[in-house]
Amino acid sequence: MFSVEETIASTEAAQIPKQRGESLLETAVRYAEERHWDVFPGTWLEAVDGVQQCSCGDAACAAPGAHPAREDWATQATGSATVARRLWSKQPLSSILLPTGRTFDAISVPETAGFLALARMERMELTLGPVTLSPDRRMHFFVLPGASVKVPELVRKLGWAPTSLDLVALGEGGYVAAPPTRYGSRGAVQWACRPTPANRWLPDAEELISPLAYACGRDR
Repeated sequence: MFSVEETIASTEAAQIPKQRGESLLETAVRYAEERHWDVFPGTWLEAVDGVQQCSCGDAACAAPGAHPAREDWATQATGSATVARRLWSKQPLSSILLPTGRTFDAISVPETAGFLALARMERMELTLGPVTLSPDRRMHFFVLPGASVKVPELVRKLGWAPTSLDLVALGEGGYVAAPPTRYGSRGAVQWACRPTPANRWLPDAEELISPLAYACGRDR
């Protein structure tokens, strides 16, 4: 079965983006340079009276240090390693956010459903793309662009009402936080399935929707 520990420890190839031992700047540059993902800097964490708070200034921020820092973030997102280096040089503690709807979409499910789906996908011998696990207990499965449009109808064909499942397809206008971005004191985003040369070519949402919908149905 897939596990976070196993994938973090994996060293399949030198060009795989590292999760530990690199600065946010270096990691953002590697995502742009080696995976050709667009990246943009989000908010960051600041110590206020010994407590880590979001740079947005909201003490009750739902995603401290892990959301866009400006409303026009979509115009700031870049696939250029040079531009990424310049952006993070200005604020090295900025979170790493990846816009969806460009080089990939993401299917977001609860953590418990995500691990159940991973086990089923392994038994089905499906080829996965990268998958993130975030401290808000969500998993994001990277798939080909266009999923946000197709997923509702795919779910209906499986016999589910889209609103009955906690399954959300993120496309244009959305984003995911990438490792090693931290969510306040709750920990860091991790790879449940890390990027490798083998999963550079992403699956279509249609290939993964059945085990994901089944797992979300079980998780209700």
